[in-house]
Amino acid sequence: MTAPTAIALDPGAHFTRIAHVTPDGTPALVELPGTVPGEGLPTPGGAGGHHGTALRAAYAAFRQQYGTPEQVVVVIPQHDRAEQARRATDVLAALHGTDPMPRLRALGTPHAVLALLRHAGAATGARYAVCDLGATAAEVSLCTLAPGSVAVTATARHAPGDGLAAGFDAALLTGAGLPDEDSARRALAEARASEGAAQRQEIALGRSVRHPGRYDDTVVLEVAGHGVTLGVLRRALDRLTTGLDAALDRVADGQPAAHVIAVGGAARSGPLRRHLTQRRGAPVPLPGGTDPALAAAFGAALVAAGRIDPADRYPYAVFVGTHCTVGGTPRADDLLISPAGALEPGGPTVFAEADGHRVRVRTRPVGATAQRRVPIQVRDASGGHPTPVRAVTVSAAPEGTRFHVGVRLAVDGTAHLVLHPTSSGTPSEHLLGALPTDIEGAHP
Repeated sequence: MTAPTAIALDPGAHFTRIAHVTPDGTPALVELPGTVPGEGLPTPGGAGGHHGTALRAAYAAFRQQYGTPEQVVVVIPQHDRAEQARRATDVLAALHGTDPMPRLRALGTPHAVLALLRHAGAATGARYAVCDLGATAAEVSLCTLAPGSVAVTATARHAPGDGLAAGFDAALLTGAGLPDEDSARRALAEARASEGAAQRQEIALGRSVRHPGRYDDTVVLEVAGHGVTLGVLRRALDRLTTGLDAALDRVADGQPAAHVIAVGGAARSGPLRRHLTQRRGAPVPLPGGTDPALAAAFGAALVAAGRIDPADRYPYAVFVGTHCTVGGTPRADDLLISPAGALEPGGPTVFAEADGHRVRVRTRPVGATAQRRVPIQVRDASGGHPTPVRAVTVSAAPEGTRFHVGVRLAVDGTAHLVLHPTSSGTPSEHLLGALPTDIEGAHP
């Protein structure tokens, strides 16, 4: 295998997936010693699902086999995205020491998954709920698609103390009289993959809906000579789906229905997909029958290879209303704070600049003594189609005080106007809320 120059790493509690794009344009797992086919590199024992440990071990193994790549995209949870990105950067930087670093990008799971669908032309809707169902937690991200942009407008997380998929598996094993240990988990995975196993569970669950409790003693899965009954399966599934439903409800919050995309290891579960279909409609099919556990890694690999833009930057320009004096006459004007495509969720504050230097503004117009309202608007890349966002109230600072004015986009997609004193003083932030993600007639 030729050494990949652009890779994606998706660190998980049990496996880390390292993916690349093959010469024919197909995402695939990178071949490494110790890789479990279809899964990836096992996370070192005792890591407890710690992403930093998994990332460190997998990246070191890749470099030992293939050397340093040119481009690395690390998949990170949407929850606490900025901190997760910082940690991933620190891990890779520590491994390189004084050696040159590859180009590094952190990409949230929903953007990675939607990159996979967008590349295949399968993301035809306007709103998606990306459900990342892993060993430790369920994370649901509500995404709005606009030309050139995927905005994450809400995120909810459900993380039981004993894990999500891990807790589900433990409940099945315990119910079957087996210990929750590696050999039993491997036997459970083999039993699930056996011919007809998924269909038997589907049929039994369907019967249980019509006749609750009647078939609870029926064995629906054989694991290492031990039977998992329908009653055990139902109770374990209820535990799994209750938290997932709660997370889906939190992100929906009365908004229009979104198409559900289920990814992560637990999304392989037939009973779980059946539950989602009954409650939310059939999950969106992944391109080419992609294994849901590999979807984020494959989407990130396409981004790393430059096959598709992740669309995680805000596509429109942000302006703030100001006043200036021309020829001794005051007049209203609009100051460009952030050009189109400059704001990144969880990224640094973007400040208004002119000729390569930050613009200095004051919050006290001539003759003003109290607060003032500052209007904010966005426009498409061509400078037209102005759309008001909101007006924020700013307190008048002492005479002579100047500020750099900027805007930052939080991990959850909400924007904040930032006023940073040019001298000493603490920056202030003013909530703008979610910026418009679809300006009618705009073409970013």
